[in-house]
Amino acid sequence: MKDLEETISKFMAPLKNIPFPIVIKAISGYSVVPFNSSDKKDRVLLEKLVRALSKATKTANRTGIFANRPNEVGNHIEPFVRDALNELGMKATIPTTSEGKHQSAGYPDVEMRESDGRVTYLECKTYSLKSEDSSFRAFYLQPSENFKVTADARHLLVGFEIKEEKRNGKNAYVPVRWRLYTLDNLRVQVKHEFNASNKDIYQKEALLAEGGLE
Repeated sequence: MKDLEETISKFMAPLKNIPFPIVIKAISGYSVVPFNSSDKKDRVLLEKLVRALSKATKTANRTGIFANRPNEVGNHIEPFVRDALNELGMKATIPTTSEGKHQSAGYPDVEMRESDGRVTYLECKTYSLKSEDSSFRAFYLQPSENFKVTADARHLLVGFEIKEEKRNGKNAYVPVRWRLYTLDNLRVQVKHEFNASNKDIYQKEALLAEGGLE
């Protein structure tokens, strides 16, 4: 038993400072293509992204995002980004899994395919000015049999600064600024966890008592 406890203790130690490209390669088998500012195609890509993200910010600000919780705002801003990219001919879609199905949940949020077949993935995040320098987890991905990275590609992340305003008597979240980053130099960490399903938890032999409205 003691040996098992020591093994678990070592297993739970977080792995830190792992290069993001290695993580993507290990999970998907595909490479993270570094963004190259000296490459003409990458410069054109950046110019289009700047135009699209500026338009998405203005449109979302004008429309307002009405979400129940601040951490849901990122999901609501994705359609504004995709629409703005598509208006510039970027062919932006919800990424497809290894099974060829479009899937919203999980990393990444947006897949862009250019006419020559080049692929770029874009992750959309939101933050408030107060939380910009927070050390709390803001970016994460989980290994999956149906991972949404299905090509060698550039991996980018856009962070939208969000403010809360009153719109027609309701609380609205509106983007006021955006910043675009490349992830080819990102370092990540792994924190292990223990988990159990409802089937594991709600076992008859473990039940001690129960009650209702009586």
